[in-house]
Amino acid sequence: MALATRPDRSDRRPPRKKREPLGKQGPPKASLVRSVWRSTIGKKAVMAVSGLVMLAFLVAHMLGNLKIFFGSGDFNGYAHWLRTIGEPVLHYEWFLWIARVGLAAAVVLHAVAAYQLSRRDLAARPAKYERKRRRASYATRTMRWGGVILGLFIVWHLLDLTTLTVNPRAEAGHPYENVVASFRTWYSGAVYIVAMLALGLHIRHGFWSAAQTLGAGSARRDRLFKVLANGLALLLTCGFIAVPVAVMTGAVS
Repeated sequence: MALATRPDRSDRRPPRKKREPLGKQGPPKASLVRSVWRSTIGKKAVMAVSGLVMLAFLVAHMLGNLKIFFGSGDFNGYAHWLRTIGEPVLHYEWFLWIARVGLAAAVVLHAVAAYQLSRRDLAARPAKYERKRRRASYATRTMRWGGVILGLFIVWHLLDLTTLTVNPRAEAGHPYENVVASFRTWYSGAVYIVAMLALGLHIRHGFWSAAQTLGAGSARRDRLFKVLANGLALLLTCGFIAVPVAVMTGAVS
């Protein structure tokens, strides 16, 4: 009678690891954010969200600028109110600096994402198209140069009306008088008008593109978003240009 032998257990699979709770599964948040940022879709989403943040600021900024037509008292009072928002919880100008930091972050993220997407686009098609695509609008073809123009204008605008470095007759604490002094020089008004025209083209294409990126667009809503993009671009362009034109023509002095 043969002796019974134990079955060979060497081929048994190793014991399964216990499943981690749902809250502990997946990559760390830092890795998730990094992977989203590295993807093309993630960069487009960053561009869309940061663009909408800047658009909201531009609407508020334009409405504030138009107070110049109500006189120096209203305009200077508005500028002072901006520095006292949040008091007494926030100290003087704290809200303004928080908004500046947030806006600067949106501008940097928007610019970096746009640059990196542009580099990827060029790398994907190193050879130029044999025929230029005529379907692309003028705003689409000039988005990159428009972004460069607006970036340079932001630097000029800050030196002109924030730090008062290049403003010929600037006086700290007198925003109305500083705006008038700036736009009395032909070159300052010309720089501002050209930049606002570039801004209008940028918004016209960017708003519709952001809607598509964030999934709000559809075959039925495309026409609506295009109308909204055109309307916003026209409204902001005219609203911003109205101030230097009024000063240069003497309507505001």
